[in-house]
Amino acid sequence: MSAGVASAPQGTDFDPEALRGFLAGFLGRPVPELSLRATDGGMSNPTYFVEAGDWRAVLRKKPQGRLAKSAHAIDREYRVMTALAQSDVPVPELYHYHEDGGLLGTPFYLMERLDGRVFTEYAAPGVTAPERAAMYASMCETMARIHRLDFAAAGLGDYGRPGNYFSRQISRWSQLWQQYRKGDGDNPDLDAMIAWLDARIPDSELLSLCHGDFRIGNMMFHPTEPRVIGVLDWELSTLGHPLVDVAFNTQAWHMAPDENGGLLGLDLGGLGIPDEAPYLESYYAAAGSTERMTDFHRVFAMFRAAVGSAGVAVRGELGNSTLPDSARVGHRLARAYAMRGMQIARRTA
Repeated sequence: MSAGVASAPQGTDFDPEALRGFLAGFLGRPVPELSLRATDGGMSNPTYFVEAGDWRAVLRKKPQGRLAKSAHAIDREYRVMTALAQSDVPVPELYHYHEDGGLLGTPFYLMERLDGRVFTEYAAPGVTAPERAAMYASMCETMARIHRLDFAAAGLGDYGRPGNYFSRQISRWSQLWQQYRKGDGDNPDLDAMIAWLDARIPDSELLSLCHGDFRIGNMMFHPTEPRVIGVLDWELSTLGHPLVDVAFNTQAWHMAPDENGGLLGLDLGGLGIPDEAPYLESYYAAAGSTERMTDFHRVFAMFRAAVGSAGVAVRGELGNSTLPDSARVGHRLARAYAMRGMQIARRTA
């Protein structure tokens, strides 16, 4: 390990000494010691906690290796969170975006390290039922805030293309699946979802800022209070249909606990978690929604999650992930999302 670097996790895909030198210039002072720690999650974009003396930050970067076009869009993450800084959507403070990949191998950015709690399971273990109910209310309100945002006034009027959102998304993610298919293997349910969706694209032009992967694991809650203090991982954000975020957020009601921390089969009442229907009604009221979620939106979210998980599996097989188990996890989740998506599709005539 380079002199002066206190620690760097195994699998770090860049030279920590290069980061130490950069931070000395960025902070305007020597950095005698640098500590790096990989965060939990981060299967798409490697993410690290950075400590340089008493200065702390989060570093997020593109992975090494050959990447799918438009994937790992950390530049868009940086842009949207910067635009949201003056809004009522809670996001970390952004410090710096470094476009030149020569320093750490790929572009990266630095942002505030929030102090709080992240739950990878929707059951949110370790809190009381009343706290959990309040957390769900805060998560719902936070999602509505994103969709209520005047995105043009926030400088995001060109952040996505208006019109034909679902057609374009189905085409794009179907193409990605064709790229991933060789590495991830056969998944007939995923192919069936594509055909099902193609035949049922709704006529709707609702447009809002969308997070793209709005689930509990991408939110940070206050250390002791049941409220969201930061929405993270904006890689898939765009201008799109708000009910896609709602469908991603409510996937948990249709997934088992071992399928990305779902709720299916749990005692929701005992946990203080609302059923899906009243949760949706709370969102509609908070967002002023003029449309209601349908099984099309649910299947669409499962489809995108399945393709995204297949991509994680392929990157894991190629060694382009900081998580050693990402290939196995990605394979399993791609099939779980596809299976659950087709279960929903089959109940719809």
